[in-house]
Amino acid sequence: MQLVVARIGRAHGIKGEVTVEVRTDEPELRLGPGAVLATDPAGAGPLTIESGRVHSGRLLLRFEGVKDRNAAEALRNTLLIAEVDPEELPEEPDEYYDHQLMDLDVVLADGTEIGRITEISHLPSQDLFIVERPDGSEVMIPFVEQIVTEIDLEEQRAVITPPPGLLDDAEAEIASSRDES
Repeated sequence: MQLVVARIGRAHGIKGEVTVEVRTDEPELRLGPGAVLATDPAGAGPLTIESGRVHSGRLLLRFEGVKDRNAAEALRNTLLIAEVDPEELPEEPDEYYDHQLMDLDVVLADGTEIGRITEISHLPSQDLFIVERPDGSEVMIPFVEQIVTEIDLEEQRAVITPPPGLLDDAEAEIASSRDES
C-alpha cells in the first residue's frame, strides 16, 4: 500500500537541499537516509534520500543525484510516497493511517447515522473527514478528539459529538458580539 509521507517545498541553499512538508507521524521511519520513495508525478522519481536535517523547525532533505539549487527547485510540489505493508499499524494506539479510516461509518453517540468517510483532507492545523451523508451531500468533520470521540476499527465506525451547527446550519450559534449594542 502506498502512503503520501511528504510534499517537497522550495529549494534551500545552493547544494540541492529542499524543504519538506511532512505528512506522516513517523518521519524518522519514513524519511531517513537510504529511504527510496516513489513520487507524484511519477517522472520525478523514484528518489533516494541521501541526508536529512532539521533547520529552523523545518525538515531539509537531500536526494541522491540532486546536486544544485536548480535540480532541487525542479522537484517543488512533488509528493513523496512510501510503500507500507497494509498490516502495519502506527506505533501510537490513537494514531491511524488514512486507509484505516476510509469508509468508516460516522455515527453520533446514540447511534444516529451521519454518513461514511469518503476522503481525509490534511490541513496545516488539523485533519478533516469528508463525510458523504445518505442524501448525497457532504459534511466536513474536524478530526479532533473533542469531536471524534471514538474510532472503532472492529465495528468500522467513528463516533462523533458535534458542536451545534457542525451538521445543521440551523443549529449554529453566533459567537460574535459585534452586532450587540
